[in-house]
Parts: sequence; structure tokens; C-alpha cells
Amino acid sequence: DRVLVRIKDLTLEKADQEVWVRGRIHTSRAKGKQCFLVLRQQQFNIQALVAVGQHASKQMVKFAANITKESIVDVEGVVRKAFQKVGGCTQQDVELHVQRIYVISSAEPRLPLQLDDAVRPEVEGDEDGRATVNQDTRLDNRIIDLRTSTSQAIFCLQSGICQLFRETLIRKGFVEIQTPKIISAASEGGANVFTVSYFKTSAYLAQSPQLYKQMCICADFDKVFCVGPVFRAEDSNTHRHLTEFVGLDIEMAFNYHYHEVVDEIADTLVQIFKGLQERFQTEIQTVGRQFPCEPFKFLEPTLRLEYREGVAMLREAGVEMGDEEDLSTPNEKLLGRLVKEKYDTDFYILDKYPLAVRPFYTMPDPANPKTSNSYDMFMRGEEILSGAQRIHDPQLLTERAKHHGIDLEKIKAYIDSFRFGAPPHAGGGIGLERVTMLYLGLHNVRQTSMFPRDPKRLTP
Repeated sequence: DRVLVRIKDLTLEKADQEVWVRGRIHTSRAKGKQCFLVLRQQQFNIQALVAVGQHASKQMVKFAANITKESIVDVEGVVRKAFQKVGGCTQQDVELHVQRIYVISSAEPRLPLQLDDAVRPEVEGDEDGRATVNQDTRLDNRIIDLRTSTSQAIFCLQSGICQLFRETLIRKGFVEIQTPKIISAASEGGANVFTVSYFKTSAYLAQSPQLYKQMCICADFDKVFCVGPVFRAEDSNTHRHLTEFVGLDIEMAFNYHYHEVVDEIADTLVQIFKGLQERFQTEIQTVGRQFPCEPFKFLEPTLRLEYREGVAMLREAGVEMGDEEDLSTPNEKLLGRLVKEKYDTDFYILDKYPLAVRPFYTMPDPANPKTSNSYDMFMRGEEILSGAQRIHDPQLLTERAKHHGIDLEKIKAYIDSFRFGAPPHAGGGIGLERVTMLYLGLHNVRQTSMFPRDPKRLTP
């Protein structure tokens, strides 16, 4: 009749209560007539004691000591106050005195990696000669790596980002939409698409839901968002590029100025950052133990700089670049550091990009033909969103496509979407994995992709 209890709920309030717990054997250590086990559930663990006495025989102690690591067990026992804090466990004030133990699923004795090695900070491992686990080993054995307290915390927090994204936008009156991922032409008129066989013809995996977001705006939905996979056939083997990632996309009609949309997107991200601070401190601290990082800082309202101001800051720091030159990755990072020093924020907007470096569908700035109504958003000096006011006039859109040398036949459906009356609108796409990586101060997007896909990895 006992109720299954979560390890994270085993606190002093449960002292002297009989409980039933299911968990994994993280470690076991036999000592005379006793066996100390550490039981783990996700990012929480507790010490359990099997000792010869009224409820346990010598054979039971021996049985417990021989259960292989990572096996799933059911344990019945009594929660007791610990004589001293239990180091190495999240539940430090109590321990579990075992009366019965059942093996539910036995793990093979040889593990491809040790979880203690996989959560050890790299610096600590280097200092004392202990093993750490490299990235390829982690990804080759992802099912084990995902059991670590750090991975559990990362993906709980990532789930929170999606939840806060939805909560915030629904509260703001947005409608969630689902868009096709198999399409007839490249989403953004580019070549970096995956081609797939589609009956007697070819199709493409969507680089972006942009066309369909815009079609919904043309259909008078006013404010839409979607969460879904995005595919990019770019042979980029960097710390921040994937060939498949999760896009958090927003599109919105505006009344007077595209900054209405910029402000709405920025506020949505701020609400996500605030929600993470309020709801996920345990996860942030868990990740921080393995990957120490300064807390993420942001301003309200969000800092917005014009592109020319960013270029001026870089030139002042010794960078040589032209007015219409796009930011390189090193210059992005340097600008992030300069902004942090001057404004004490890790999150900011760069507005009014040169028209020459933006896609054909970007609205030119009516006040300056060399600039555009486009913007990027940055976290810790790395871009997490690229957005713009879209051209909603089919004639101007045709002219800009011709200027970029794009085959009009390939984007005919896109241009035709605006022929029956389209309101002024703007939007952008956010990479979920990048936001998670940069909020936590991690160094590789593969740490925040559950099963990453890049030019060299298609499994598991």
C-alpha cells in the first residue's frame, strides 16, 4: 500500500516514514556487514544503507553490493535523519535505511562511460589526472550521457524555454501554428537545402517556416508563432551550427512601425529569461557545478543599438571594417564583450543592418537606401535571432529578387502570397539550442541538442 515517492521529495519532513522509491544504482560500496548505495533519479540522488539486522540478512547485503551500476531497482525502507550531511548527494540531510530491494531492470556490468567522469569539470580532471569524457564519446553513447545530472538539468531548462515561449506569446494574443516541413521550393531562395525524393519529383526540407508564417499574416491571423524543426544543408562544423535544430518562430502584423515587432520579440525573450531565473535555479546551479559561468544579465527595456553604432564601437577597439560589411563571428563576439563592458548586459539588439547583407525579402529603410528595417538579437556576443520587416508589396519584392539574381519562377508562390492584400509585418526565428547554450554559458550547441545532427553526425 506504500506510495511511490520521488527522491527529490525525500527531505527531513519525511524522516521516520516508510517509503517506496524507484531509482538507478549510481554507486555501491560494501563495508563489512553494510552496503552503501547511491540511488539516482534524474538530477537527484540519495544515500541508501543496507545493513545486517532485523530487515536484512548477510545474503541481502551481498546481493545489494553485487547489483550492477545503472540497474533500475525498487527500494522499500525508512527515511532517517543523517548523522552528518551526506556529501556528494543532493539529499544531504537524510538517508534511506533499506528493508527490501528488488531489481527491476539489470544493466550490463561494463558501461561505455562512467557517469561520475561525465559530470567532472574538465579543469578538475586535468589537475588531478582523473578521467573526463570527450564530446564524441558522449554523443556516441548519448543514452548514457543524458542520464548525467548536468544533461538532465540542461534539457529540463530547455523544456522550460519552450514552455515560457508559449506561455508568453499566448498571453500576448499570438496563435500557435504548425507549418509544412516538406516543401516544393527552397524556403529562403538559397541553395542550402536538403533535397528529398517525393513520389515522381523532388521536394525540400524546410529551411524556415517563414513563407507559411507570412501567409498566415496575409490570412489575417495578425500574430503567429510556431515551434518545430528547421533544416539547413550547410557544411558548417562550428560550435554553434547544426543541420537540424528547433526553431522558435514569430511573425506579427504591425500598425505604425516595425519596432512594435522588435519590442514584442525582445520582451518575449526577457520574460523567458526572468522565468528561467524564477523556476529553474536548481537546474542552473547543477549545470554551473560542471560548467561554471557568470549569471546571465539583461536589461529592461532591452538595449537596442543601430548597426552603425556597433561598427563605431568595433572601430574604436581597433577593428577595420566597412559601413556595409557584415559582422564576422570574431567581430560579433568582440562586440558582445564591448557591449557588456559599457552597458552591463549579455542581451542586446542590433538594428538597421546594411541592406546589402540581408536577404531579398528584407524591407529597405525608407530614410536611407543603404540600410534596412532588419535586426539581430545577441546573447553573450552570439546571434540567436535574425529578423526583419518583410516586403509585403509584390512589385517591390519582385524587384529585390531580380536584384539578388533569384529565379522568379522558383519563388512565384511566395510573391503571389502578397497579391491579394497583405498588412505590413515583421518577424524572426530563434534557435532553441543556441538560446539554451548561451543562457547557461556552455561552449558547444551539441551539449544542448538532445540528439545532434551536423555534417558529420547522423546517429544515434
